[in-house]
Amino acid sequence: MAVEESAPDLLTVFKALADESRLKIIGLLATRERSVDELATSLKLKPPTVSHHLATLKENGLVTMRTSGTTHVYRFRPEALRELNRRLAPEKLAIPDDEQGDDWERKVLADFSEEGRLKAIPVNERKRLAVIKWFARKFEPGRRYPELEVNAIVAEFVNDFASVRRYLVDYRFMERRNSVYWRTDTAE
Repeated sequence: MAVEESAPDLLTVFKALADESRLKIIGLLATRERSVDELATSLKLKPPTVSHHLATLKENGLVTMRTSGTTHVYRFRPEALRELNRRLAPEKLAIPDDEQGDDWERKVLADFSEEGRLKAIPVNERKRLAVIKWFARKFEPGRRYPELEVNAIVAEFVNDFASVRRYLVDYRFMERRNSVYWRTDTAE
């Protein structure tokens, strides 16, 4: 019964995310807060159109709005995508992975995690490599992931999804082209 109750919520969120302009808005808001006019200028859309899209995103909990004088300023809520990911793939929440990696890698993950989330990305390169390799195993080989989905998967475990995304590419665990990512063979 719980699945049936959550299905309409998931469906409305997916419908909200199915629009290209809304995805672009989320992409812009992921970097910083913006006003309707800033978004309209960046997207070359009329402010009423942007306001309509923002209202849909706000209804689905993907953005929040605050006022600054007479201006409405919007912010992306990455935790909404984390919740969506949690509902779709709850099995991905365990840190560390008991199935893969050696004892040392599992110890590093345990040392840097708390309650299923990373406390920090290690500064030590060897430890960071172990953590990034663990992230790489969260992605299926042969599957293509839009950047927004990569962000949502990584954000389940750490807020700094941009750094992890960059490390995944820098360490060659993933490749990227036109904001689409895929896992490489080195992530095994």
